[in-house]
Parts: sequence; structure tokens; C-alpha cells
Amino acid sequence: MIEYYKTIGSKIEKLEGFTDGCWINMVRPSREEIEYIVDTLQVEEDFVLAALDPEESSRVESEEEQVLMIVDIPTIEAEDKDSGSQIFGTLPLGIVVVENAVITVCLQDTSITRSIAEGVVKDIHTALKTRFVFQLLLRVAGRFLRYLRLIERNFTKIEKRLYDSMKNEELIQLLGLSKSLVYFSTSLKANEVTMEKMLRGRLLKIYEDDRDILEDGLIEVRQAIEMASIYSSILSGTMDAYASVVSNNLNIIMKVLTVITIIMTIPNIIFGFYGMNIGDGTLPFGLFWWAPLVVTAIGCVFAWFCLKKKNLY
Repeated sequence: MIEYYKTIGSKIEKLEGFTDGCWINMVRPSREEIEYIVDTLQVEEDFVLAALDPEESSRVESEEEQVLMIVDIPTIEAEDKDSGSQIFGTLPLGIVVVENAVITVCLQDTSITRSIAEGVVKDIHTALKTRFVFQLLLRVAGRFLRYLRLIERNFTKIEKRLYDSMKNEELIQLLGLSKSLVYFSTSLKANEVTMEKMLRGRLLKIYEDDRDILEDGLIEVRQAIEMASIYSSILSGTMDAYASVVSNNLNIIMKVLTVITIIMTIPNIIFGFYGMNIGDGTLPFGLFWWAPLVVTAIGCVFAWFCLKKKNLY
């Protein structure tokens, strides 16, 4: 899919075709659409194809006054409607700056580009290519911060359920959040390096107002990196504590069962003696039926008292 947008007046409008100073939004483009853009704008084909590789890492490069920037953007990969928890991931977004247009290429229609296309983001000027690119980067950084807050919210909900249920489902959800934080942390660090390269001004001409936008984006990226590190440490500590609680509960159960087994062994021993096929009078109180019961009770009470004294029960 290819969409064309351009700022007309103070609003961004959707166009039917290409015009100078427009923004071209490509979402999972077909081979014919890629060839059309390459032939029309004389874009390096590798620049367009790079963003369609889901494993592509964040980077920036230039070729004959064309600049390619690939940044990782956050996405929601899966969502559990019953529990309200989500699994997050990242996806590469390609930004190609040519002489008369800005091109974005992605495998999915993301909320970052869609919000700009629908006019939600104010003060967007597609003709100001450098500013438009930096505004995209600022939106990406803001989206990371928003999703990190969602992760923290999901973690709090799961933690509350974990204290009551102690089921494997909550543990699996925590593992999913931990995986998301690893992806976020890796992508954010790569984005930081890419944005720092852009800040040097060697690839795109940067004006003072544009520099402020990019610096704001860098501040948010660094804040997101710190948040991801903190949440990851808290999550790791919670999972370790959960494992310790489960292990401690198992030890308590095994200790109780061992004590019960020891106490229940005493009646078997005593009744075994009095059940032997020997003459009357050989065992103490052998002629009285209640004697084994009394001896058993005394033995059980004595065993329980000894175990209690040793803090084994």
C-alpha cells in the first residue's frame, strides 16, 4: 500500500499521487509498488527493501544525497483480552529522504505514522524534510515511553494476582514482559546511536529549531532506556522472589509430611509387637486390650513433643 500526504495550509491532506514536498507512506508494499517508487523518484532500491527485513537493526547511511534511516519502533504483538496483558515487540521503520520527498517504509501500519496521517499531530510540514524526520523520531521515542508505562501497569496487575493464585499463568506472563523489556532496551540503545549520528548534522542539514526537536527526542530515548533498565531489574527481582516463595512452600509441605510419617510410624511399631504370636504375659500388659492403645498414644505425644522442641514442626 502506498499513500501520499502533503501539508496544505496548516493541515495535512491525502493526495492521489506524487507531488514535490510530499510524504510517501509505504506499508508492506508489493513488488510493483516498490519498482514504481524506485523508478519515479530514482530511489536506491536497497533503501526501500532494507526496512522490509524484520531483523534489520537501527542504522543510518547515505548514498548520492539520499539518506536512509532505520529506527526500531514498538508494537503490540499479542494481547490477552481476559487478563488485559500484552506482549510487546519491535519492528524496523525505514525513513528515506530524497531531494523532493520523504518516504517511510514499514511492514505494518503503525500508530506512529497513522496519527500523523490523520492530522492528530499538530505543526507538521512535509515540505520541511529534516523537521518532519525529527518529528517522526520524537513520536517514536514517545511511543516507547507510553508502552513502557503499559508494561509497568501490566506488571502491577500480574503481581497482585500472583500473591493470591501462585499459578503458572502469571509466571508465563511475567516472562513475556521480561522478553519485551529486553527487546525494548536493545532497540532503544540502537536508536540512541542513530539519533546521535543525525545530531552531528553530516547527513542532513540541521537548523536550530530542528536541533531542538531531535534533542528532545534523544532525551526521551535516554529516559526510556533508564525506565526499561529499572523495570527489568524489578521484574527480575520479583521472579526470583516468586521462585524462592514456591521453593519455601514446597519445603514446608515436605517437612509437615515427614513429621506426620514419623508420628504415624509409632503405632505400626507398637501394634506390631502386640500382634506377635507369643504366649500371654510375655509382653507388658499383654492381657489387656487397651494397653497397646495407651502405649501408642504416649509414644505419639512424646514424638510430637520432641519434634516441637526441635522446631521441626
